[in-house]
Amino acid sequence: MSTITRLFDFPYHQLEKYNLSDSLVTKYGTEWIKTSTQEYLDKANAVSRALLRLGVNVNDKIAVISSSNRTEWHMCDVGILQTGAQNVPIYPTISEEDYEYILNHSESIYCFVSDDEVFQKVKAIQKNVPKLKEVYSFNEIQGCKNWKEILALGENKDNQNEVEARKDSIVTTDLATIIYTSGTTGRPKGVMLTHQNIVSDVLMSAPRVPLRPGDTRALSFLPICHIFERMLTYLYQYYGISIYFAESIEKISDNLKEVHPHVMSVVPRLLEKVYDKIYAKGDALTGIKKKLFFWALDLGMDYKPYGENGAWYEFKLKIARKLIFSKWQEGLGGELELLVCGSAALQTRLSKVFCAADIPVMEGYGLTETSPVISVNDMRNGGFRVGTVGKVLEGVEVKIAEDGEILCKGPNVMIGYFKEDDKTNEVLQGGYFHTGDIGEIDVDGFLKITDRKKEMFKTSGGKYVAPQILENAFKQSRFIEQIMVIGEGEKMPAAFIQPNFDFIKEWADRKKINIGTTHEEIASNKDVIARVQEEIDTANEHFGNWEKIKRFELTPDVWSIEGGHLTPTMKLKRKIIKEIYKDLYDKIYQN
Repeated sequence: MSTITRLFDFPYHQLEKYNLSDSLVTKYGTEWIKTSTQEYLDKANAVSRALLRLGVNVNDKIAVISSSNRTEWHMCDVGILQTGAQNVPIYPTISEEDYEYILNHSESIYCFVSDDEVFQKVKAIQKNVPKLKEVYSFNEIQGCKNWKEILALGENKDNQNEVEARKDSIVTTDLATIIYTSGTTGRPKGVMLTHQNIVSDVLMSAPRVPLRPGDTRALSFLPICHIFERMLTYLYQYYGISIYFAESIEKISDNLKEVHPHVMSVVPRLLEKVYDKIYAKGDALTGIKKKLFFWALDLGMDYKPYGENGAWYEFKLKIARKLIFSKWQEGLGGELELLVCGSAALQTRLSKVFCAADIPVMEGYGLTETSPVISVNDMRNGGFRVGTVGKVLEGVEVKIAEDGEILCKGPNVMIGYFKEDDKTNEVLQGGYFHTGDIGEIDVDGFLKITDRKKEMFKTSGGKYVAPQILENAFKQSRFIEQIMVIGEGEKMPAAFIQPNFDFIKEWADRKKINIGTTHEEIASNKDVIARVQEEIDTANEHFGNWEKIKRFELTPDVWSIEGGHLTPTMKLKRKIIKEIYKDLYDKIYQN
C-alpha cells in the first residue's frame, strides 16, 4: 500500500507491511480472541459483499451502536466504507429520543448494535424511523437478527469484483462518516468527515507518537464512536500495533494487568480516578512507607522535563521511581510507555506526577470537526511542555483571532454539518474553522487553551469570568468530584459542587465524624460543608477578587451521563445542570 488516501486503506497497508496475528483482540467471556489482519479484511470484505446484495448504494447511511469497543465494529466499519456508504457511529448512552433523531436525520437504512440494552432502545423507537430496514446484533439476542447472517450472506465471493469496483470509485474527498456531536446544548449536529479529513489527521499525527511499529500493544477503551479513539485505532493499524479492546470502565484495571499495554488513550477524568485510588492506598500506609510515598508524590508535583530541575532532583527522582513509582507502573500493567490524553483540560499536577512516575501523559487538543487532532505534545526533541496541548501538527495552520479564539485551517477540517448549512457557515469563515475555544501560542510554538468562548460570562459588575480555569483548579481537591461555576449577570461567581462521596466517607471515618449515610445527608452535613469551604478558600487564593467563588451549594446527586448532567465525553451540560438545580441557584442568589 504505497499511498493511503481512504480509511479502508489502513488495514491493507497493515497486511502488506506487518501482517499481524493479533491485529484486533476482543475478550469473549474469559478468553481473549485474536483476529489476524488477514481475517479482519476477509470478514470486512464479506460485510461489503453482503451489503451490496442487500442493495446498499453509494452514500447510503449505516448506523453502528456499540456499548464497548470490539473487533466486529472495525470489520463493519471497513465493510461499510468499501461500498461507498457512510458509517454513522452513535453513542450508546444517549436517550431513545436522541437515537430516534439521529437515525432519522442521518436517514440510516441499516443499524448494527452490540447488545440487548442497545437493541431495546433501538426497538423502542424503530417504528418511528421509517427508513430503517433492519437491525443486526453482534451478541446473540432473541428477536434480533445476528450479524453472522451478514457474514453468511457475504460468504460467496462471486460479487467481490463489484466490491473492488466500488472501492476503486471512492476518492479521498468523498464523505466517510457522519459523527453526531454530543452537544452541551440543543440537538446533536452531524459532523461530516471525508476520508481525507481523517486520513490526513492520522498521517500528520503519526510522527508525534513514539511507538515501535509492529511490536506494540494498545488498549482501546474510550468510546469508538468518538473521533479521538477512532482516529487512534486507524493510527494503530497504520503502525502495525495490536489493538486489545477493554471490556468496560469497571474491568479496565483487570484488563490492564491481562494485556500489559504499551499505549492507551485516556480522558482527564479517568486519570483523576486512577490518581485518587493511588493516593488513597498511599494514605492508608503507615510509618516509613507512608513518608516515602508522600516524599515521592511531592517530588512528582515539582516535575519538569528534560532535567530542568538539575542533577540532584534527577537523582532523587531515580530513587522515587525505583521505590514508589514502579508500583504505579505495575498497577497499570507494568509496560505502559505512553498515555495519550484528550477531550478536556488536564490538570497540570496530573501531567507532572505521571511523567515523574515514568508514565508520560501526552496531552493533545482537537475537536470532532478537526478529525480531531490539532496539536499534541511529544516528549522527544523538546516537544513537551506541561500546561500546554503541545505544538500544532505539521500541515495544520492555527491563528488566534483578536478576541482570543483559536482558528484552524487544514486538510483535517470537516466539510460541514449534515443538512445544516447555517450552522456550517457560522463556524467555517474565511477558510478557517472557528473552534469556540480561547487560547494562546507561546514564543516556542506551544498552544495553550484557556477557556471555551461560549462558556465565559460577565458578572453584573462587567468582569469576565472563565469558568473552566476555576473548575480545573477546584477539582484538584479530593473532596470535589464535579463542579460547575455559575454567575452570568449576577453580582458574584458561585458554584454547584458534586462532592466526592466515597472520599468524604473515608475522611469522616478517619476523623470519627458522623455525616450520615445517604448522599442527601452528606451534602447537607455542616462538617462536610465547612471542610469543602476550606478547599474553596485555598483555591480562591490563586484568583482575582472578581472571580473568587463566593458561595456554593453541594448537590446530593452523582452527576452522570444518564442523569443528563454530562455529555458522553464527560463534559458538563451547563444549561441542563442549571435547570436541574434551579432551587439551589435561587438559594445562592436570592440570599
